Amino acid sequence: MIKAHENGRKIPKEDKIFALNGRAKAMIAAKGKDKVINATIGALLDDEGQLLVLSSVVDAIKQLKPVDFAEYAPIGGTADFKKAVRKAAFGDWQPKSPTEVCATPGGTGAIRNTIANYSDIGDKVLTTDWFWGPYKTVAGEIGRDLETYRMFDEDGKYDMDSMKSKIAEILKEQDSLVILINTPAHNPTGYSLSDSDWDSLIKILNEACRGGRQITLFVDAAYVDFAGDEKKYRSFLPKLEDFNENVLPIIGYSASKTLTMYGMRCGAMICLAHSKEEAEEFKQVTEFSSRGTWSNSVHAGQTLLANIYSDPEMLAEVAEEREGFRDMLIRRGRTFSEALKDGGITGVPFDAGFFACIECDDPDAVSAAMEKQGIFVVPLAKGVRISVASISEEKCKTVAKALAGVLK
Repeated sequence: MIKAHENGRKIPKEDKIFALNGRAKAMIAAKGKDKVINATIGALLDDEGQLLVLSSVVDAIKQLKPVDFAEYAPIGGTADFKKAVRKAAFGDWQPKSPTEVCATPGGTGAIRNTIANYSDIGDKVLTTDWFWGPYKTVAGEIGRDLETYRMFDEDGKYDMDSMKSKIAEILKEQDSLVILINTPAHNPTGYSLSDSDWDSLIKILNEACRGGRQITLFVDAAYVDFAGDEKKYRSFLPKLEDFNENVLPIIGYSASKTLTMYGMRCGAMICLAHSKEEAEEFKQVTEFSSRGTWSNSVHAGQTLLANIYSDPEMLAEVAEEREGFRDMLIRRGRTFSEALKDGGITGVPFDAGFFACIECDDPDAVSAAMEKQGIFVVPLAKGVRISVASISEEKCKTVAKALAGVLK
């Protein structure tokens, strides 16, 4: 550093994913679009590589008035947005628990506010060893450390024993713990917790808190509306009320992804409290944190979601169009998984979502070897990530075949 202060953070000179994307674009410009496959982009693209945006949402945006996007929104979100986001996140389910909502700039803001308010500076925050990289960035930026447990055992099952052991280890050192669980359609593996996974998880967390320890479970559900049947993939929600009073579930919801409006930065965090007092405390502390970081969230996104969920006809149009996008995404992911099997490669367990992963010993070397073939994939700590959201089914097959060749 020249004048800036590191403050214990490890700050890279460039973001790895954006650097790869930049090199992919440069190769496309030099060699042509047909010579390059860019599987790094975390947004839904069509088969020609163009950004897919819900036209029904674009129509709703055109109906916004200047006051809907130019005026400041309340720090915690507009009343109509809070009502709409409950509908959007919960679907047909109506929680018995007292709930409270805080608007955030996308799902990332919800992660930040949860860690900031439900852990102490210097605390460890826990997630799986396959995780979205910014979890570590967000935790480190506010003075926390990210710890991980093994996500999959030798049989490809969710490793509940590893989770249980790591929770016990950390709670010997600190009185509370924030756990980040990304489901359904986990980023980056595409795994979704099953109902039996949830039953085991609830039992583990309830037992871990018997000595008076506190756990905050952040359920990062950013991809819930692209995982599959919207009712089926919300079946876990009622189980969140089975936690004892020492476990606080917080749901992170991304309207940016649900509406394919990534740049509008619209999200929310929703707590399922055990009392009205606990819900009120959530509102107080999260709004305080919001004021001290981004102040308030984008008004246009809040109004947009509220308008869509208050108009049954408009909502039906959005849901129908999104279903078509989702079906295309799921086909791509399953095509990639099948092509891996055909190549004799076992991928990380995949269910749905924007990404799929392959475990390997030297991810950087694998990524570099793929790049030489004009195929760009993202190296992670345990393997490489492929964005099935950004490439066609045919390219999914090509990438799988090339990966099999490199790994062999």
